[in-house]
Amino acid sequence: MSRIGKLPVNLPSTVSVEILPGNVVKVKGPLGELSQKVDPSIKVTMENNELKFERPSDLPRYRSMHGLYRALVNNMVTGVSTGFEIRQELVGVGYRVEAQGQMLNFSLGYSHDIQMYLPKEVTAETPKIKKGDNPLLILRSYDKQLLGQVAAKIRSFRVPEPYKGKGIKFVGETLRRKAGKTAAAK
Repeated sequence: MSRIGKLPVNLPSTVSVEILPGNVVKVKGPLGELSQKVDPSIKVTMENNELKFERPSDLPRYRSMHGLYRALVNNMVTGVSTGFEIRQELVGVGYRVEAQGQMLNFSLGYSHDIQMYLPKEVTAETPKIKKGDNPLLILRSYDKQLLGQVAAKIRSFRVPEPYKGKGIKFVGETLRRKAGKTAAAK
């Protein structure tokens, strides 16, 4: 059995789950509502405030889907009950970000500023920083997949370079650093 797939998904009291025809799991909570179509071969059952996932056989195709759909539904339950957060740090002289509602305005050393509109499910916050600290961008959402996609798009505006580490990085991310050029010995 899949170690992840055989674990039941515990449902908090604030979350309601519906299993719709076509094997669609719909999760509703205080932060929002999400739905996921589960492969018809994976059986989803609800008993005692827990969701359980079962597969028909041990074929590799079913084994991989078993853990996948359980993890996706678990992330949906966590998202609509508590939500997810990603923190990004802008490392570089003059790098700034400004959040105005659903619009982000980046100054990343290019000849122009970059503007990005966020999906309505994602909220952004730019806390005040002390002098000498790097600007911080905090993204929050109840949809983990969408939040990761938005964070990856933002990071792609200025990927951290390996020599000085300048760019947009996730807080806590360790970058592989390279040594710079050395003077030739004579």
